[in-house]
Amino acid sequence: MLAIVLVLAAPAGALTLAVEQHELRNGMRVLLHEDHSAPTVSSYVFYHVGSSAERYGGTGLAHLFEHMMFNGSRKFGRGAFDDVIEGSGGSTNGYTTRDFTAYLNDFPPEALPVVLDLESDRLRALLITPQNLEQERGIVMEERRLRVDNAVGGAMYEALYLHAFVESPYRWHPVGFMADLERITLESATTFFQSHYVPSNATLVLAGDFAAAEALVLVRRYFEGIPRGAPPPPPVVAEPVQSGERHVIVRKPAELPALLIGYRGVAVEHPDRAALDVAAKVLAGGRSARLTERLVRDEEVATSVDADLSWSKYDDLFVIETQARPGRQAAEVLQSLTRTLRGLAQQPISERELARAKRQMRADYVRGLQRVTGKANQLGFFDVVFGDHRAMFALEQQWNAVTAADVQRVVRTYLVPARRTVVELDPRRENGQ
Repeated sequence: MLAIVLVLAAPAGALTLAVEQHELRNGMRVLLHEDHSAPTVSSYVFYHVGSSAERYGGTGLAHLFEHMMFNGSRKFGRGAFDDVIEGSGGSTNGYTTRDFTAYLNDFPPEALPVVLDLESDRLRALLITPQNLEQERGIVMEERRLRVDNAVGGAMYEALYLHAFVESPYRWHPVGFMADLERITLESATTFFQSHYVPSNATLVLAGDFAAAEALVLVRRYFEGIPRGAPPPPPVVAEPVQSGERHVIVRKPAELPALLIGYRGVAVEHPDRAALDVAAKVLAGGRSARLTERLVRDEEVATSVDADLSWSKYDDLFVIETQARPGRQAAEVLQSLTRTLRGLAQQPISERELARAKRQMRADYVRGLQRVTGKANQLGFFDVVFGDHRAMFALEQQWNAVTAADVQRVVRTYLVPARRTVVELDPRRENGQ
């Protein structure tokens, strides 16, 4: 099957990219974007499997394979992946989210054949051995200790999702629970890999200094012979309606109190997503934003405040994070924040505020597309999470359509105490005081 999409035409002023979309016979989707501004290429392979594909009691497998995928394949032995990429003048990495796992490489154009050879071989014949499993299990467990168990921010974020969600697989951290990591067997790891790491469950993105026709020939050479595999069923994501505010206290050594607040939000395809995007900038997009001005500058109860709607395939959280000022308590910060949101729900924002928020959204969007690695990452992200990479070209139109009344409405609907989970950091010294 072959499909080509050339994204060239767009409304005046809108940002767009020229992209070819292909589907190989085995179901792998391929996105190609030529950019000859610099002699570099970025490749991303997005596997449509994140921690939401796991089950309670079996968490951590998606993130484990982010590590296992660098441990050798049949053609390229143990430890060869990093050596070959770096020896070709490139760099490599990976990351895991609730919705997907991505593997990225940045390299000079002449290294494209060897990079595709490496990527296809670890998909076809990854070495899943007892030695590799035990090595990466230990590394992942240490990562959990450093980034979650012993980190203030990590502990707060884990507490937020564990209490904001009851049934959704979004509730656990992508790194997994320590007890589940200990229970992973070679059989369970192999089964997980064989179920999810198949061409029909993957999107390959290439962006940079190459000729699309020649690159496609190489992609077909290295990937099309891999059996399709059956796409795994989508995760079961269901969550009961939240009936009231939830409040959690995390006690960790820290200097000052802090708050992490998650309001039950929406999935990326929800019609209110764009208005919530704009609301986040109205609330915390710079020094003159509502929460920043009230909490940091006027009432001086906080030193900083951030707001953001998490973009996910299923309902996620609108998160507000704030740090208390010395001498102030978390309760004071929460009261001030609640009053500000209540005022915004009762009185529409000005057109000036609205325009500023939209300009900030566009600026963030542009910054993410300045380098070929950013373009490749965004193309793959939108393909997996939004279901179509072309959704990224509709963002500006969606934001521009948001009115002051829309912002007021979503604040009044979503950013209310009954829909929020509040994680309060209670700082204590090392001696427990």
